[in-house]
Amino acid sequence: MENRIENRMNRLQAEGKKAFITYMTAGLPDMETSINIIKAQYEAGVDVIELGVPFSDPVADGPVIQDASYRAIQQGVTLAKIFDMVEELRKSCEVPLVFMMYYNTINHYGLDNFVQKCQNVGIDGLIVPDLPFEEQGLLNTALSKVEGAPYLLQLVSPVSTDRIPMLLENAKGFVYCVSSMGVTGQAAHFHKNVRDYLGKVKSVSKIPVMMGFGIRTAKDVEMFEDIIDGAIVGSYFIKYMEENNYDLQKIKEYISKFKTEF
Repeated sequence: MENRIENRMNRLQAEGKKAFITYMTAGLPDMETSINIIKAQYEAGVDVIELGVPFSDPVADGPVIQDASYRAIQQGVTLAKIFDMVEELRKSCEVPLVFMMYYNTINHYGLDNFVQKCQNVGIDGLIVPDLPFEEQGLLNTALSKVEGAPYLLQLVSPVSTDRIPMLLENAKGFVYCVSSMGVTGQAAHFHKNVRDYLGKVKSVSKIPVMMGFGIRTAKDVEMFEDIIDGAIVGSYFIKYMEENNYDLQKIKEYISKFKTEF
């Protein structure tokens, strides 16, 4: 069973193109609109969508995503409802989907049940920012039992340069390079040694290298285009959607513009 992320990355590589990945909080402004937003992005050419599973204490996220997560929880968004939403979406949309979530949610659902459900509904990848490499064993075991299970994507940061070979040895899908220290949404204030760090990741990685945290437009990553294989936009995209009242046409315009300029 082929993984949608891998398929997309292979295609982009063959065409000599960069990947554009967005982050959105699942269930905002509501479940039905979430589905329409995903479809609109897919039509506009987005390569992968990270779906944020709301959590009460999202430690890697800045104020924008924390607030979005809080509002989604207030509206009753749960993992079970997100699974239902993805199942509905998959009837008509094949965009690669990644869950960005915290380990407590997975643990509470039950590891084996969670992995099986992800495979059933069509989740292609997982990003779990509060699960260090050394603690991934139980989840990896659960993933290894299910054919077509999502890939556990690895996060690396500017302070993990010595750990990069270990982190990436068996990595799949793409590697998520955190470009600044601290939390998400810090408006293009990249770590001062980010170029060296990205170069180190690129030299070791057998899979595409994505840069995230603090990116708003294609111009923000222009100086790294010779190193990275793609960019991830989260906090800015959430703010952009809110400011434009989740207008699907505006969302499509933003995706198309970024893809054209990147």
